[in-house]
Amino acid sequence: MLAASVVIIGGLIGFVGLVVPHGVRLLLGNEYRFVLPMSAIGGASVLNFADFLARLGGVELPVGTVTALLGSPLFVWLLYRRSSQ
Repeated sequence: MLAASVVIIGGLIGFVGLVVPHGVRLLLGNEYRFVLPMSAIGGASVLNFADFLARLGGVELPVGTVTALLGSPLFVWLLYRRSSQ
């Protein structure tokens, strides 16, 4: 319910806050003194990259659309990986 309310209020950009920390934790392990700052840096980087992609090509897409296209496959992969363990 909390995740759904974040996405409803913040839009699809709030989805980044759900996906990026899981990706960082997969790369760095479970030590939170590394995961927390790298999640903040990673989230900002993902949003900057999504904004860059949204502005390419002369037609400006909503950033939330690009973050959904970037984050959805990763989220599905995380769910699949979790269910297979």
